[in-house]
Amino acid sequence: MSNISIKTPEDIAGMRIAGRLGAEVLDYITPFVKPGVTTGELDRLCHEYMLNVQGTIPAPLNYCPPGYTPYPKAICTSVNDVICHGIPGDKVLKNGDVVNLDITVITKDGYHGDNSRMFFIGEPSILAKRLAEVTYECMWLGIAKVKPGAHLGDIGHVIQQHAEKAGYSVVREFCGHGIGTVFHEEPQVLHYGKPGTLEELKAGMIFTIEPMINAGRREIRAMPDGWTIKTKDRSLSAQWEHMILVTETGFEVLTTSAGTPPPPAIVAQLLAQADSVPA
Repeated sequence: MSNISIKTPEDIAGMRIAGRLGAEVLDYITPFVKPGVTTGELDRLCHEYMLNVQGTIPAPLNYCPPGYTPYPKAICTSVNDVICHGIPGDKVLKNGDVVNLDITVITKDGYHGDNSRMFFIGEPSILAKRLAEVTYECMWLGIAKVKPGAHLGDIGHVIQQHAEKAGYSVVREFCGHGIGTVFHEEPQVLHYGKPGTLEELKAGMIFTIEPMINAGRREIRAMPDGWTIKTKDRSLSAQWEHMILVTETGFEVLTTSAGTPPPPAIVAQLLAQADSVPA
């Protein structure tokens, strides 16, 4: 626990702003995500919106963890069998595609707002729609477990259980993470696991929950660009992401905006029963 930062009230206020701004980029780009657009154009539009409208900067641009080359774009665009870290470029989105747009902004005060959503291009297949829905439910079931005294293993367990019950698999190599003025920090938030294990949650912790769920097997393959990760069996993959604050009584979703989708029915019922209302 010593490596997991507990955010101050000032930090939390700054992270609320960052989270809202991150979500608002996704709101802004939504009308442009349609057949015929390139992923590079979506990147350009998001980047300009961050710089010129919000006064934020994109965290992924030139991000370079050990062993990687600098990430070359402002956002991640993961299409169809791409699990995560798809690099925007000349790929044209066509009817039936599904794409995850992963957005992280950095505010002028240095706080990160990290979130992602799934988008359907035209009319999705039944399989793609169901996968995206189940993945969204997985994320929210994980969020609903967040409260002081709970454990990170509780989050991973409920996500894994729901995904596998639907016949899907959970990617193991990538996970959620602590976040603040640092893009990726402790703790790692696994999307699989056992209840009551791993770190205990405490008020003031902030981290992402971002399950990556595959329609087929969980194995991955890395592309030569050094960033793009695809499903090994070429099955579809889906991901949703929110940034979560552990409060004194439960949780607060920090990445909310006017266009943020509401919790799915399965989770809304749980929250109502627990008399917990997400912010």
